[in-house]
Amino acid sequence: MEKKVGNDSKIIGYWMSEKKSQKLKWTEFAGVCRKHGFSLVKMNLDKPLENQGPFTVILHKLTDIIVQTMQGNTKAKAMIEEVEAYIENHPYVAVIDPLDNVRKLLDRYVTYSIIHNSNLEDVDAFIPTFVELTSDDVRTNSLKLRSAGVKYPFVCKPSVGHGSRECHKMMIIFNENGLADCKPPCVAQTFINHNAVLFKLYVVGDKYRVVERPSLKNFYASNQASIHFDSHDVSKPDSTSSLNILDPEDMEKNTTSVSTDPKKLAVIVETVREQLGMSLLGIDVVIENSTGRHA
Repeated sequence: MEKKVGNDSKIIGYWMSEKKSQKLKWTEFAGVCRKHGFSLVKMNLDKPLENQGPFTVILHKLTDIIVQTMQGNTKAKAMIEEVEAYIENHPYVAVIDPLDNVRKLLDRYVTYSIIHNSNLEDVDAFIPTFVELTSDDVRTNSLKLRSAGVKYPFVCKPSVGHGSRECHKMMIIFNENGLADCKPPCVAQTFINHNAVLFKLYVVGDKYRVVERPSLKNFYASNQASIHFDSHDVSKPDSTSSLNILDPEDMEKNTTSVSTDPKKLAVIVETVREQLGMSLLGIDVVIENSTGRHA
């Protein structure tokens, strides 16, 4: 979709799905842009971008299309190549966010590794131990878990973190018998008990907003079968999953509510933004119920 704009107006070229646009109240955002001298133009990735600009800013949510290129989709590959060619030919354009940095964010293991190597420990924040599993062999995976310090129970997550419904399908593995349930490539990460409360940090540049969400209840190593769940179903504001409800014994032990430390959150946001090179992102933070540490 192309729009005519005034000669004195700067153009923000954007691309995201129609569903995402509606969710983000994009019409209101367009009004804010106009007040500041910017015109919002949705890029048509099926046509040359040279005829749709010139863009001052490219703002995008291209994760789904990038994932499709990784899966060999030729149309998606052509779309991404068109965007990258425009950016290369117009180096003055501000891109939110750089495609190479978005690609890193798509890989959970790469993302966790980058943040793990940062200075979060300085503020007593941490990433729970994790390891990437690429084999179907249970013995091999058991050795990798032990070497990486991953404890039971752990969360098993697809390596690809965005771009499809499958990336939200996860498991809680309680014991070595459950290792056979893992579907590589995936990331195994020690589960941190956090009293079923998740804090989502919505980051825009150096600003962020904290929203409290329901989350998974406390789990412990046991002989029980693996639990399969969709992360979208347990962390939405209106989630009603049984997995969100603390067991009676945990309710008795945890009578005080968990709370975040604003200073630690500020360091987490600054560190993650800097390490990943992102201006727009979401960060999930939980408070370990036994220590009060931010994870």
